[in-house]
This record gives sequence, structure tokens and C-alpha cells, in this order.
Amino acid sequence: MSDKQEFIYVIRLQPAYFDRSLWTDKENNIIEEHFQYLLQLKEAGELILAGRTQTSDEKTFGIVILRVDNELEARLIMEQDPAVANQLMTSELYPYSIAVM
Repeated sequence: MSDKQEFIYVIRLQPAYFDRSLWTDKENNIIEEHFQYLLQLKEAGELILAGRTQTSDEKTFGIVILRVDNELEARLIMEQDPAVANQLMTSELYPYSIAVM
């Protein structure tokens, strides 16, 4: 059994970015960096799953499920996510446990 712990962070677009037709190259580049960041986490064995709802309103959210050593590591990963670090999205971190996969 692994000593790793699971965490989930929930991300939501800041309200100013709900309408994607208003996005500039800056926002599009941040989203691309966010996606590449998630791929790097997967390659490093820290990301279990990431995805988003298929809505485009205030209820839209994404999730990132991590398996890492501790909460501090999970929090640093979340805070360094380009979408969070560049304030395109807000984030909340929770301890998590996968029951069925």
C-alpha cells in the first residue's frame, strides 16, 4: 500500500471570464499552459484525473485529483497551476479518497 494521499482541487473561472468570446490571446495562452501543466503532473505520476463540466456559466467547474505525499505538496501544485497563479480561476483544495475507480 502506498503512503501517498489523495487530494482534489476544484477550479472555477473568475466571473469576468465566463464569456470565452471575450478572451484575448493572454487567456487562451494561460489555458494552454494550464493543460500542459496537467500533462506534466500526469507524466510525473501525481495526477490521477482532471476534467471539467461541459457548461459555460457560473456553475461550471473543473476538478484535479492528485496523489501526492501530503497536503502541502497538493496545495503547492494547486497554487502553481497557471490558471490559478494567473487568477483566471479560483481554487479550493480538499482531502479526498477514491472509493471506486
